[in-house]
Amino acid sequence: MRGLSGHLLGFAVVTVSVAFSAAPGAQEAGPVRTSENATMSDVFGRGEDGYPQVRIPAVAVTPKGTVLAFAEARQAGDHSENDIVLKRSLDGGATWQPLQVIAEMGGDSLNDPCVVVVHEAARALLMYQRYPKGYHTRKMAHTEAAELGYGGPRNTQTFLKRSEDDGATWSAPEDVTRSMRRPDAISVGSPGVGIQLEYGPHQGRILLPLYEVMPPGDHSRQWHNCAAISDDGGVTWRLGARVPEEGLEGDANECQLAELSDGTVIMDARQTSGNARKGARSRDGGETWEPMYQVPDLVAPPCMGSVLRIAAPRERGDLLVATLPDTLKKRENGTVFISRDGGKTWPEKRVLYAGGFAYSCLTQLTEGRVGCLFERDGYAHLTFAVFDVDWLSAGN
Repeated sequence: MRGLSGHLLGFAVVTVSVAFSAAPGAQEAGPVRTSENATMSDVFGRGEDGYPQVRIPAVAVTPKGTVLAFAEARQAGDHSENDIVLKRSLDGGATWQPLQVIAEMGGDSLNDPCVVVVHEAARALLMYQRYPKGYHTRKMAHTEAAELGYGGPRNTQTFLKRSEDDGATWSAPEDVTRSMRRPDAISVGSPGVGIQLEYGPHQGRILLPLYEVMPPGDHSRQWHNCAAISDDGGVTWRLGARVPEEGLEGDANECQLAELSDGTVIMDARQTSGNARKGARSRDGGETWEPMYQVPDLVAPPCMGSVLRIAAPRERGDLLVATLPDTLKKRENGTVFISRDGGKTWPEKRVLYAGGFAYSCLTQLTEGRVGCLFERDGYAHLTFAVFDVDWLSAGN
């Protein structure tokens, strides 16, 4: 077993209420709160580090155990001269190094950070989107709609940056727009994390989740979903097929991916109508997808969520967890949903944070722990929660 997964095959039981020692040079990032379910520390906060608002979590763990927490640092709303920022933790998320500005482009807006770790190369890859100042994926009250094309002043771009030293430094941005966006789409996205496949004939393949934004007008779908694929460690990229959505009520976007131990890739996506999340499955490493379907056990308001397969011995089957607000309308009551049958059903759930809970992103830590970076209490903070895997089985 590669990467972090191998550390969990024989994990010892640990408690979540642990005492952390600060790493050299680390800064306390707000109060550390310990509940019966998780230990939580604030990573980013509204008005901190010179930014009026910080939103949109992406988090990953390097092979050395460094936690990389990314976000959009905003001047105001969704597309408002956003920068992509990072804080690193060297002690499992207890304390955080000072903020790093990973990417900024003056008045243009940088959005949707999505990170993936290439384990054998100990390399972190960060994808993000650039919107020209004053333009949005679709026309908004304060912006004009972006346009089709690749080189004009109203065209969006996709960039990729690389780190070979646990996120301490990053390469210059590489424009990968033509590899990541089809000509009939005006932009792509999906914040959160990508995955590296561990099983089957496509072992080592990297997948980044994408939703494609169609231009305003007469289109059957506003969004399509797919995966960007790399078979050479992130050097080159291509797009897999779009997920079939015939007969599906509403659209889906902001998707996330997980791989089962039989090599099946599952997709979990935000819904735009109703309260049931959308799902899809690929049997060929993200090249093609079976038709998208509703997931009736995952009921939530429209909101980015996260899905993670927790490494475990094969005889225990696939343990999947998903984080979402467990309500019908408000983004609150952050809950961990649990599936033990490869995502077919999600009959169990545990409340992680009962207050305001919006976008979230999961990552696997060592020693039987899981981390969740989530937007808390009216987007006032991005908070990192650490909970023990055994907590998921409490009462069973």
